[in-house]
Amino acid sequence: MNKGHFISFEGGEGAGKSTQLKRLATRLRQLGHHVVVTREPGGSIGAESIRDLLVNGPAERWSPMTETLLMYAARRDHLERVIEPELAKGSVVLCDRFHDSTRAYQGAGGGVSGDFITALEQACLDKIRPSLTLILDLTVAEGLARAAQRGEMEARFEAKGEAFHARLRSGFLAIAAAEPDRCCLIDAAQSMDGVEAAIWQRVQAHLAVGR
Repeated sequence: MNKGHFISFEGGEGAGKSTQLKRLATRLRQLGHHVVVTREPGGSIGAESIRDLLVNGPAERWSPMTETLLMYAARRDHLERVIEPELAKGSVVLCDRFHDSTRAYQGAGGGVSGDFITALEQACLDKIRPSLTLILDLTVAEGLARAAQRGEMEARFEAKGEAFHARLRSGFLAIAAAEPDRCCLIDAAQSMDGVEAAIWQRVQAHLAVGR
């Protein structure tokens, strides 16, 4: 059994995941937790190399199936090199995206079979799953506008268009509905402080900290 805690942040473009992850990391460190902040695709040296292939170039550079395989190649290296060792040491691992993003982006968004993604999960994840997943939800129009304003958009995924991002959001909502014990849906249309407060309330209940 893992000694640490594995918390993932999910959501569409512009939802503010990275900002909120950093805020949560600061709070937990102030309480004395050893916190590791990481991301996907990426998070390890090998996975970051694969990330460059995934987020750059034209939208049609990879098919959804090829994207899925690249994602899982990166994810496996990330698990071996970073996530599993840190959990074994008792760290709190905060990850900007994990396996749910593959189900949403390549599955719901790209049309890759859920059964195929499940098979990859079973083969590659060693039963490692986040114990808590915070899904930041925002309308597609507002999310894309925020991301463009902040310069956060990855060119390949921006070029996939609004219909893709609508399917993506539906995918995340379906994941939240299917796994309510693990997933917490957060209204990302609130102020940043409001989102932070909602996240902290859920994390306190999950980790029983800060009381």
